[in-house]
Amino acid sequence: MSLEIGTDEDPQHFHDDLGDNVGTRLNWLRAAVLGANDGIVSTAGVVMGVAGATDDSGAIVIAGIAALTAGALSMGAGEYVSVSTQRDSEKSLLQLEAIELERMPQTEEGELAKMYQDKGLSAATAKQVARELTEHDALRAHADIEFGIDPDNLTNPWHAAWASMVAFTVGALLPLLIVAFVPDSARVLVTVLSVAIALALTGFVSARIGYSPRVPAMVRNVSGGLLAMGVTYLIGMLAGTQL
Repeated sequence: MSLEIGTDEDPQHFHDDLGDNVGTRLNWLRAAVLGANDGIVSTAGVVMGVAGATDDSGAIVIAGIAALTAGALSMGAGEYVSVSTQRDSEKSLLQLEAIELERMPQTEEGELAKMYQDKGLSAATAKQVARELTEHDALRAHADIEFGIDPDNLTNPWHAAWASMVAFTVGALLPLLIVAFVPDSARVLVTVLSVAIALALTGFVSARIGYSPRVPAMVRNVSGGLLAMGVTYLIGMLAGTQL
C-alpha cells in the first residue's frame, strides 16, 4: 500500500500498527469517532440554538441534556441496526456460497481461478492458486475474493453500537459542561472556541485512523461544526424575538 497520502508513517510501523484484525479495529474506531463528532456538533447546535433564543441557563442545560440523551440512544440504536443488517447480509452470502461450493465444486474452483486471473495472474498460476486455496479452505477463499468477508471476523453490531453511544456521550459533554459552568457573558465565545478545538481533534484522529491527510479532515470537521452552530444560533435568535 502506498504511503504517499500525506502521512509521515514508517512503512514497517504502518503494517505493524494495522494488526491482524484491521477490519474490526476500524469498525469500532470509525463508530467511536463518528459518535464523538456527532455528539459535539449536535449538542453544541442545540445549546447554541437555545442560547440564541434565551439567556435562561436552566433551559439551555435541560435542552443540552435532552440532546445528549436522545442523541446517544439514537446513535447506539442506529449503529446496531445498521451493522446488524450488514452482518445478516454477510451471513447470507456465506451460506449461499457454501451451498454453491457443495453443489458444484469444480465450477466454483474455475470461477476462483478466473477471478485471480483477472487480477493479473497467469492462467496456470491462477489455476494452481485456486486449487491450493480450495483444498485448504474453499469457503474462506471465495468469501475473501468475492465479497471481502472473513468468515471468522464478521462485523459486530454491539461493538459499533456501544462505541458510538459512549463516544457520542463523551463528545456531547463538552458543550453541555461549558453552558452549565461558563458565565453567561462568555458562554457563546467559549463554546465556539472549545467546539472548534474538539472538532479539529476528532478530524485529526479520524484521519490518523484512516491514514489519510489530516489537515483537510480537520478543516472539514471544524467548518461543518461552526456552520451548524452558526445556523442554529441564528434560528434561535429569530425564534426568540418572535416568542
